[in-house]
Amino acid sequence: MTDSARCRPNRPTLAILALSLLLAALPLQAEIETTRPVLLGKHWVAITGKPQGATAGAMMFQQGGNAVDAAAAMLAVTSTMWDVLGWGGETQALIHNPHTGEVLGINGLGVAPTGATAEFFREQGLRFPPEFGPQAAVTPGTPGALMVMVAEYGNLSLAQVLAPAIQMAEGYPLETSQSANIERRREVIERWSYSREVFLTRTDPADPEQRIGPAPGEIFRQPDLKRTLEKLVEAEAQALADGQSREQAIMAAYERFYRGDIAEELVRATQEYGGLITMEDLDQWEVLIEEPVSINYRGVDVYKLTTWTQGPAMLQALNILEGFDLKAMGYNSTRYVHTLYQAMSLAFADRDFYYGDPYFPPASPVAGLLSKEYAAARRELINFDGPVVDPVPGDPYPFQGETNPFQHLLEQWTPSPPQGEALGVDGFQVNTLERDEAFRIGTTSIQAADAEGWVVSVTPSGGWIPAFVAGSTGVGLSQRMQSFVLDERLNPYNVVEPGKRPRVTLTPTLAVQDGKPLMAFSVQGGDSQDQNLLQFFLNMVEWGMNVQQAADGRGNVHGFQMRSSFGDHTAEPGRIQVTPLVSAHSRQELAAMGYQVELLDRTYNPTTAIWIDLETGVMHGAASDFDEDYGIAW
Repeated sequence: MTDSARCRPNRPTLAILALSLLLAALPLQAEIETTRPVLLGKHWVAITGKPQGATAGAMMFQQGGNAVDAAAAMLAVTSTMWDVLGWGGETQALIHNPHTGEVLGINGLGVAPTGATAEFFREQGLRFPPEFGPQAAVTPGTPGALMVMVAEYGNLSLAQVLAPAIQMAEGYPLETSQSANIERRREVIERWSYSREVFLTRTDPADPEQRIGPAPGEIFRQPDLKRTLEKLVEAEAQALADGQSREQAIMAAYERFYRGDIAEELVRATQEYGGLITMEDLDQWEVLIEEPVSINYRGVDVYKLTTWTQGPAMLQALNILEGFDLKAMGYNSTRYVHTLYQAMSLAFADRDFYYGDPYFPPASPVAGLLSKEYAAARRELINFDGPVVDPVPGDPYPFQGETNPFQHLLEQWTPSPPQGEALGVDGFQVNTLERDEAFRIGTTSIQAADAEGWVVSVTPSGGWIPAFVAGSTGVGLSQRMQSFVLDERLNPYNVVEPGKRPRVTLTPTLAVQDGKPLMAFSVQGGDSQDQNLLQFFLNMVEWGMNVQQAADGRGNVHGFQMRSSFGDHTAEPGRIQVTPLVSAHSRQELAAMGYQVELLDRTYNPTTAIWIDLETGVMHGAASDFDEDYGIAW
C-alpha cells in the first residue's frame, strides 16, 4: 500500500490540498537572498559563535594544527567569552577521522554529583532540579573533553590551543549584548560572592552602593580564570620536561583539573554555597569516546550522538520522512509543512519518553527507535486531516525483539507534565526564563574541517550567565541538572541520580556520502535545535540550496510540540511559527487544519555548517546571520 493510500484525506481536505499542491508547484527560487557569502576554503574552514572564536581557530591552522586543534581553540575562546557557555559546562562533539574513515563521538557531558537524587530536590519543594546555582551543576565536562580531543586527535600542544583563550581571559572588550546580559541577570549574580567579583566590576554611577556589570567596550578581565588556564599549561610543560609524550603531557593537565589543586578549590567553593560536587565525583568522571548512531537517508549517512542527547530524534524524523516524496509536495507547501511537523511530533514524543543516559540500565531502545520498520509504523499514524494535538510515544521495543519495561508508564503518558500535587510536591519551581526563551535557550556551535579530511562538529553549552563561579578557579559551573526529571512518569530513563548524565538538547551532526565527509552542522537553541538541523539537511539534500541559504533557513518553520528541557518542561502541541516563505494561502490552510500559526519575519535559527564538494574537495562554510556566528576559510 502506498503512503498516499494509507493517509488518504477526506474529500474536502483533498480539495484544499490539491489547491495547495498547485500553488506549491511554482518553481523554488534558484537564489534565496542571503546577506553573507559562502566561505570557500581549499585548506581549512573554521566557524563558531563569535568572530574572536573563529579567529582562534584560524590561528591554530596557521600553526600547523588540524581541525580538531582549531575546534578546541574555538571552544576555549567562546567558553572564556561566556558565549552562553562557560568553562564548567559540557561539550558534545562528532569527529571524522580521515586515517580510519570512522566518525567518533566525544561525550564530554558531566554527571549528577553525590547526593543529587529526586528525593533531595523534592524535599526542597522543587518539581524539577533548580535552574541555576551550585545545585544546578553537573560535573564540569568542557575542560576534559577539550583536552581529550586534542590529546587523541590533535597535532598541537595544549599551550598552543589555550593561548588565545588565555589572552581573552587577560582582558577583551566586552560586547554590547553581553553587557546587557550581565545586567539582565544581575539580581541572580548578586547571590554568590565569587560571581559578583567576576561579573559586577564597577560601581553604578547612580548608586555608589550598587555594583553593576562592565559597560559595552570595557575591557573585561578574568584573572582567576586566566590563572586556572595557565595552571593547565604549567602541568603540561612540567610533564614534557619530565620526558612524557605530547599526549601524556596534556593528560597531566587533565589530572590537575580533575584531581589536583583546581579540583580542590572548585569543590570547596561549590560546597560553600550548598553545592553537591565532591572530589570523588570529579575523580570518577571521565570523557567517553563513543560510537555514534546513524541512519541512511537517500544515500547519505547521517551521524548523531546517542540518546544522552536529543540527536537521534532528527534521525527518527528523517526515517519517517524518507517514505514521502517531499519534492512533489513543494517547498513549504501546506502538505510539506504539515508532514514535516507531524514527523517531528512523533520523533520528539519518543525523545520525551525514551531518551536518557545509555550507561544506566535500562538503556534507551535506540535500535528499535532508529529502525526503518519502526519508522514505517510511526509513518502510518500521520494524520492529513489536522495537526497532531497530543503526540504520544510509540513502542520501539518489539522492533528490537524485546518487551517494553515501562509499558505501564507509557499508557499513562501525556504531552505536558503533571502539575503540583500529582508529582507529590507541595512546593513550586521558580523559573526566571520565559517560555519561549527557555525553549530556545542558547549555546554556541563549532564547525571545523581541513584538507586532510578531519571534520569536527561541536555543540558545547552550560555555565551561561548567571553562572555560579567556583571560587578562585574563575570557572562558571553548568546548569544542566535542570534537564533531568524527578518523576519517572515523565521519562523513566532520565530521572536524576548520582553519576548519571542528563538528557541534553545539544546535538552536533556529521553527514557522510560514499565514505567521504559531506557536511558538518549544528545550531544554537535548546529544544529547537534538531528541528532546525532537520530543515537545514532537507534544504541541502531535497531542495538544492547552497550551504549559506540552507544555514540561514529563512523558510524554516518552528514548532513547540515537544516538552521543553528547561523551565516548566511543558509542550504546546499545534503551535507553529512560520515565515513569509510559507504563503498566506498555506498559512490559512494550516490554521483551518487546527494549527496555531504565528507569522515571523524569521524563525530562530543560528546555524553554522560546512559542506564539502566531493568532486573538488573545496570546503563551503556558512554561518547564519541570525546572531554573532562567524567563520574564516583559507
